[in-house]
Amino acid sequence: MLPKVWRWLADYVAAKERWVIGLMSGTSADGVDAALVCLFGQRPDRLETIAFTTLPYPAAIRDAVLRVSQDGDVATLCWLHFALGELFAEAAQKVAQQGGVPLKRVALIGSHGQTDRHLPPSGRKNHKASWRRKVGTLQIASPAVIAFRTGVAVISDFRAKDMAAGGQGAPLVPLVDWLLLRHRHKTRLALNIGGIANLTVLPAGASAQEVFAFDTGPGNMLIDGAMRHFTNGAQTHDHEGAWAREGKVRQELLSWLMRHPYLRQRPPKSTGREMFGEGFLRKVLAQAEGWRLTPHDVVATLTAFTAESIADALRRFILPKVGKVDEVIVSGGGANNPTLMAMLRERLAPIEIRRSDELGINADAKEAIAFAILAHRTVMGLAGNLPSATGASVPVILGSLTLP
Repeated sequence: MLPKVWRWLADYVAAKERWVIGLMSGTSADGVDAALVCLFGQRPDRLETIAFTTLPYPAAIRDAVLRVSQDGDVATLCWLHFALGELFAEAAQKVAQQGGVPLKRVALIGSHGQTDRHLPPSGRKNHKASWRRKVGTLQIASPAVIAFRTGVAVISDFRAKDMAAGGQGAPLVPLVDWLLLRHRHKTRLALNIGGIANLTVLPAGASAQEVFAFDTGPGNMLIDGAMRHFTNGAQTHDHEGAWAREGKVRQELLSWLMRHPYLRQRPPKSTGREMFGEGFLRKVLAQAEGWRLTPHDVVATLTAFTAESIADALRRFILPKVGKVDEVIVSGGGANNPTLMAMLRERLAPIEIRRSDELGINADAKEAIAFAILAHRTVMGLAGNLPSATGASVPVILGSLTLP
């Protein structure tokens, strides 16, 4: 007689359709995105998005997430790991209820967790032990809590195996971009603008091995930080780009921002709050004060920095390789900022810019959907990373399994 876990795995593999929940909180640290999908086939070959919801972080939790990433207080990190597990479990319960699917019918949860610290290797090949290089990554939101509260098996800790194989541990969504967005005749860029912005390059008719991707730099992170600063926490983001629309892009600050060395670093590369978080924002605000810029001008210029750094990455690293880009497919919170999108269209013209919703993928839900798919691939014994995107030495099966 097979042990219970083997029977569960055998049943999962044999199923024709599987209900899976993806959970994600990005570098904006504003809440948990939860997507309930139905997956068909092994890779999978097809999916249906059943429901999507976002569970906002309580203010105290969000403050703790942002604070602990700076001060590294271990006691805060310890309780926050469990507190976030509770919130992630609540988000899973909420999206299942919204989709009208009992949790007992959900076969699997893929939880990316909340990144507390991400220390990728440099672009140089380096085969020394990671403890010598000070390389590592840490995502919190206890999978044990999620599994216990929901009664569903959880795949988590997605980045670590790729980094063990010498990769950046990010971006991990490019394989999903290839599965969902590739086109036989068009070269597409999948652009996700979360706290950090990242691009996946999908050449026309490309195999998975021909796809490459990287983080371009800040997405909403600096804009959100500036909004919190100027409103004393009353506003956590620039709603519909209103502040940026009222301000003026100041070239002296934009030129200073565009000299950041990360922008010139060649892919594969990834970044996060360690580089573009509160510490860098303080430097930006000091520069702005020295030039006597208004708060609206600062937000407008930071919005332009996101758009210009994306366009710069296109010119510097993508067009020399692929020659021509037909479409940019945008997802993430930045897709909801019309001022940012207008700046992007101006800088990327004549390339067509479309929201992923036009292709049947909810722009806000895309990354949560991605981790449902990556969790599925883990259980199916399929690799979840693309070495061409992360720099890993080999494709690897991602994540760790926590049983309910």
